[in-house]
Amino acid sequence: SDLRTIIAVLHITVDLERMGDHAEGIAKIVLMLADEAPLKPYIDIPRMAQIAIEMMEGALEAYKQRDTALARRIIDRDDEVDELYDQLYRELLMFMIEERGTIQRATYLIWVAHNLERIADRVTNICERVVYLVEGKIHDLNVSKY
Repeated sequence: SDLRTIIAVLHITVDLERMGDHAEGIAKIVLMLADEAPLKPYIDIPRMAQIAIEMMEGALEAYKQRDTALARRIIDRDDEVDELYDQLYRELLMFMIEERGTIQRATYLIWVAHNLERIADRVTNICERVVYLVEGKIHDLNVSKY
């Protein structure tokens, strides 16, 4: 049990560090776009961020409580983020096709969405480690297309 805890925590810290890298990338893009007019009302990106935050809060709770059922429910939420990413990606591609002047802003927004999608994936990794910690078996519980 102690060895499992050490292994799980080591993997979790790697995912947390990578999530920090993704957050840094988002922050840099936000600064670059600060003076730009939005392409459209930002709805999907804040929704993706909110889901990722809720997932992270749940993952931390699952870890503290050693709650594998909660961890599995959180993993299932990754599909919501993936669907929003797909929708936003298609929408932004259409902006770029229809108006070349939007290419740079749309590309930056796709990168923000990609980083949020990756953060949600990292949360699922943490949840998989919670399951490992409790059950002693490594399961690939996130069957994501990304």
